[in-house]
Amino acid sequence: MSKIGKFIKSSWFFFSMIIGIAAGIIVGFVWPGAGVLEPLGQLFINMMFCVVVPMVFFSISSAIANMKNARRAGKLMGTTVLTFMCTTIIASVIMYVLVRFIPVYTGAPAFEEGAKEPMSVGELIVGFFTKSDFPELWSRRSILQLIIAGIFFGFGVQMCGGPETKVAKLLDEITQILMKVIKLISYYAPIGFFGFFAALVAAHGADFVSSYARAIILYYAVSFAYMFLIFPLYARFGGGKGAVKVMFKHLFRPAAVAFGTCSSVATIPTNMEVSEDTGISKDVTDIVLPMGATMNMDGSGMSAIIKVAFLFGMFGKDFATADAILAIIIATVSSVAMSGIPGGGGTGELVLCSLFFPEQLPIAFPIAQAIGDLVDPPATMVNAAGDYVASYVVSRFNDGKDWLQKKLHGEAQSVQSANGQQ
Repeated sequence: MSKIGKFIKSSWFFFSMIIGIAAGIIVGFVWPGAGVLEPLGQLFINMMFCVVVPMVFFSISSAIANMKNARRAGKLMGTTVLTFMCTTIIASVIMYVLVRFIPVYTGAPAFEEGAKEPMSVGELIVGFFTKSDFPELWSRRSILQLIIAGIFFGFGVQMCGGPETKVAKLLDEITQILMKVIKLISYYAPIGFFGFFAALVAAHGADFVSSYARAIILYYAVSFAYMFLIFPLYARFGGGKGAVKVMFKHLFRPAAVAFGTCSSVATIPTNMEVSEDTGISKDVTDIVLPMGATMNMDGSGMSAIIKVAFLFGMFGKDFATADAILAIIIATVSSVAMSGIPGGGGTGELVLCSLFFPEQLPIAFPIAQAIGDLVDPPATMVNAAGDYVASYVVSRFNDGKDWLQKKLHGEAQSVQSANGQQ
């Protein structure tokens, strides 16, 4: 098979997704009634959620249960959480520096809708870690709590014998089966993306030329710049020489899935596939990627900063350094927690608005929510594609700084051996 043929065979899924997205955007712009196509996209997203939710639990519990060294499991989770926190802070700081030089406020839209009462600290903590009943765990709205349950279950299996137990083997087999099911569902993805984007553009296309345009355009530009300029730095640090080339070879597939579905959770299977192709160890991906779907929120951190900057400008306040430090802390914490609290991203926006604009909350909250809806695709892209890139950094601290070179060297030897036999 020629190089072109191999390239088409390996990249057909990516290009079919791009074609589906592009066709959806065109149809959404030329046909105002394209909203009727939304069920095509919703069908794909629903199928993915129904399979991904159990896969998150089984993959994490299986990864921990099948580790021969329980200490490695603890180290993996520690470095994973630290990596996510650091990258979110970096992303938030970058966005703050930019909005200081490029004001994002361009008007004063009058939203007079009411807002919910802010959640107490106790409610945030309880919602972050737990659910009140076991059946509530099995929902995409409870992914963070399900991850915590999977971690406890995995360590419980470890305490009963780990990889030698029948339960550990069963967990691994179920994980592999669910991955195959997800692969079957993914063949429908291009059609799903077509319907999803056609409906999205038909519903929100006009908003891009409204008073929000400046903030939206800035966010989209920064998101893609972050992916092309900052992700390579993380990959180079985590994977060493040659890592940037390898990263860009695999990055665009999860980025396209995340941009099209607006869901980090729905991108987990694609991230797992490209991570396996990269050579990242399975125990790293089985912990980093599901945890990253709710805890690695670089895009959400940047989104929080631009919302606060927009509202500061609208209410005539200076987004000073002290406020920025508090905003970055809140953006980091709320970005990690928002998937585990009822209300999702809206709760994170409510936390920010209730702290900075308590008197103007009925106006500030719906404005922040509107901005959040419009920047959701690139924010999710940065979040979910960043999970794959973060696995490079975690691999460095758990498998050594030359883990990727060993993988590339092994592939080169395999090719030489095959050529020698011919």
